[in-house]
Amino acid sequence: MTSGSEPGPAGGRLPQGIGSESERLVSADADGPEEQVIEAALRPKKLDDFIGQERVREQLSLVLQSALRRGRTPDHVLLSGGPGLGKTTLAMIIAAELGQPLRISSGPAIERAGDLAAVLSTLAEGEVLFLDEIHRLARPAEEMLYMAMEDFRVDVVVGKGPGATAIPLDIAPFTLVGATTRAGMLPGPLRDRFGFVAHMDFYEPAELEIIVRRSARLLDVEISDDGAAEVAGRSRGTPRIANRLLRRVRDYAEVRGDGTVSRESARTALSLYEVDERGLDRLDRAVLGSLLRKFGGGPVGLSTLAVAVGEEPETVEVVAEPFLVRQGLLARTPRGRVATGAAAWAHLGLTPPPTAPMAGTLFDLAEDRDERPDQPE
Repeated sequence: MTSGSEPGPAGGRLPQGIGSESERLVSADADGPEEQVIEAALRPKKLDDFIGQERVREQLSLVLQSALRRGRTPDHVLLSGGPGLGKTTLAMIIAAELGQPLRISSGPAIERAGDLAAVLSTLAEGEVLFLDEIHRLARPAEEMLYMAMEDFRVDVVVGKGPGATAIPLDIAPFTLVGATTRAGMLPGPLRDRFGFVAHMDFYEPAELEIIVRRSARLLDVEISDDGAAEVAGRSRGTPRIANRLLRRVRDYAEVRGDGTVSRESARTALSLYEVDERGLDRLDRAVLGSLLRKFGGGPVGLSTLAVAVGEEPETVEVVAEPFLVRQGLLARTPRGRVATGAAAWAHLGLTPPPTAPMAGTLFDLAEDRDERPDQPE
């Protein structure tokens, strides 16, 4: 693929506000057809070419090779982890390693048990079925999937009421690859039916550097080692974000530079796109800045903090907070959101007041999942 050949208009979600996913360069979601086309071109096709997740790769390799030697379909596979970490890529690699076609669907797309039965009944022997967001599968379809995974059989109900009849339907042995970003929402009976369960971790900067250099070769982009390190360091541990930042840095280098991505051009470009050296973007800094400047570091309730940045509480909680918590800049406590120590103040170049809250006791920093409205003092 040559430079500047990205096709198609970009899709988007949450079209308003500074937290809109379509506006966030550091969003880990693939938002539209352009993103999906480019991702498909950059994805590795073999397990040996997959970078990072070494333990998962080694374990998965044993599962697949054992199944091939025995001439049987491998156990069902469950992949969990945040968006953009390579779950879909691994599903495609599994099918390629087995030499089988891949059928792709998702939990939200299967609304009824009949929808799932239609998919399962058309699978060929050994085919791989990939269900993204499997935790969002409708309950009737989920219960049908139990029997299909264990016995390769589904019961199709014909008729309604007392006259309804269940007709057993045998299906060809297949391998289900399920992907979820919310492993805790997966019912125990469904989780137990997966023979191999793997959790995808965030990537180290050194691994992301390799991914950035590989993607640069595929996109025909000249990039220096320190330029790749700069892009990798701001990618929030996520390959999808690293590839997106690379494309924006490439644009800057081609239009305002000599076409080569260096550390200096990467820093200037990402500063223009408001992605700082730790990977925080405009929304992240708005949330952190409001917490520090307006509320002295907290504690402050989620609703109040959301009003201060002009966003919905759900946007702040789901889009901005997870990365701030992972970076050790913010903590969720029963009393509200608090900045965790001097690092939060230092990142924005602020001096903490003498009474600023620091990292407290284990109880103080315990996450309260039921905390939504502002907590009384």
